[in-house]
Amino acid sequence: MNTKKLRQKILDLAIHGKLVSQAPADEPASALLQRIRVEKERLIKEGKIKRSRKSTKTSDTPHYPQDVPFEVPEGWEWVTIGKLCSFLSRGKSPKYSEERKYPVFAQKCNLYDGDISLEQARFLDPETISKWSDEYKLIDGDILVNSTGTGTVGRTRLFHSDILGDYPFVVPDSHVSVVRTLEEIESKFVLAFLSSDYGQTYIEDNLAGSTNQKELYIGILENMQFPLPPHEEQLRIVTAVDKWFALIDTIDQGKVDLQTAIKQTKSKILDLAIHGKLVPQDPNDEPGSELLKRINPKAEITCDNEHSEKLPQNWTLAKGKNIFAPMKSTKPKDKEFQYIDIDSIDNRRQIIRKIKTIQTKNTPSRASRFTQKNDVVFSMVRPYLRNIAKVANDNCIASTGFYVCSSIPQILNSDYCYYLMTSDYVVNGLNQFMKGDNSPSINKGHIDNWLFALPPLVEQQRIVQKIETLFSVLDNIQEALEVS
Repeated sequence: MNTKKLRQKILDLAIHGKLVSQAPADEPASALLQRIRVEKERLIKEGKIKRSRKSTKTSDTPHYPQDVPFEVPEGWEWVTIGKLCSFLSRGKSPKYSEERKYPVFAQKCNLYDGDISLEQARFLDPETISKWSDEYKLIDGDILVNSTGTGTVGRTRLFHSDILGDYPFVVPDSHVSVVRTLEEIESKFVLAFLSSDYGQTYIEDNLAGSTNQKELYIGILENMQFPLPPHEEQLRIVTAVDKWFALIDTIDQGKVDLQTAIKQTKSKILDLAIHGKLVPQDPNDEPGSELLKRINPKAEITCDNEHSEKLPQNWTLAKGKNIFAPMKSTKPKDKEFQYIDIDSIDNRRQIIRKIKTIQTKNTPSRASRFTQKNDVVFSMVRPYLRNIAKVANDNCIASTGFYVCSSIPQILNSDYCYYLMTSDYVVNGLNQFMKGDNSPSINKGHIDNWLFALPPLVEQQRIVQKIETLFSVLDNIQEALEVS
């Protein structure tokens, strides 16, 4: 289920008058508009609101264009948004201060996930408070529209004073537009309209400026045609939207919970795998200790350590330096080369997202780790971030920030090596050695001397096969969730 599209469908039904039924007893929107005009004139005369610079007194009969955006039910009216507002304006350019007393609402306060927050807000210079009249102080129900920049322009949220905490008020900066409606206009319905595909497309089509610096001028919002239902129907629509969105939130949370469960299940599978509990042991398998002795008679061999539960029969614990080939340094030989650095890794999926092509003349100083296909690169910088991946092709150079786990094939299956290095046992175990404040790191010696669980080689292959079978099922579920 694509919940994003479902939300948009609900908004589309709402603004077309198809989400709830019309009630013949509802006072028509034309009567509501008449009262609004009278109310606005009263507030203007009393000096409580300002008349729009683009508007003058009009007759009691509103003018509507012949070509309206779409058909609306009987009893609705088309009207420009500006006629429904007591305040419609961009914010102001603030002078900032380190004194955390008067927050400024910026575009980054309109969060991507649909809420608002002052966690990233900056603060006004207290000496400039007089510049901000009371109308700029945000109140419950204000609609906040990001109005500058590519990517976030048009993002629309509803202000609620819960975010203020102990702050006395918050004001918008010049990159945020405030849409404050009159009392009989439900701001949540206006929000639904602006957030709908129709509203967002209208905004996108009417932006000014260059590709990199788009601007939403306040006049675009002021003159935007708006489908106004009777007030009672607005209330029914808002209630219905809230009900449906709450249900979708439940579905979304279920997806999040399932994604979390998938991640935890994969972690548990790896934990079982490296403790010999995922597949049965075969006493006929050549022990891991014998593998080590044949390759390196001097290798230190143990059957247990303080970090591990008792190992299964034929398993052993081996230091990293005994199961990985020594790391090699290299330099680019051609005009350009393929480079793997920390930014190349997708640490959510533990894969290499993109290998960079670098001109040899621009070789970074850290580009010197030799890698080959099937090596595992393990970031020693902030290892808790799990920048770990398997190298998919030959002739790549990696950053010295990586430990390159190049499996000795007679001892260690490269796929088992990958799963071993991504396990909580290894990652969390190595985290304890981190040092440094800005970029806490481990060093080569920590991995060289860490004790890794080494099963018989043929059991490693069985473990890998079982992991991949189980992970395939989980990955299919994950992909279905992402598509929906």
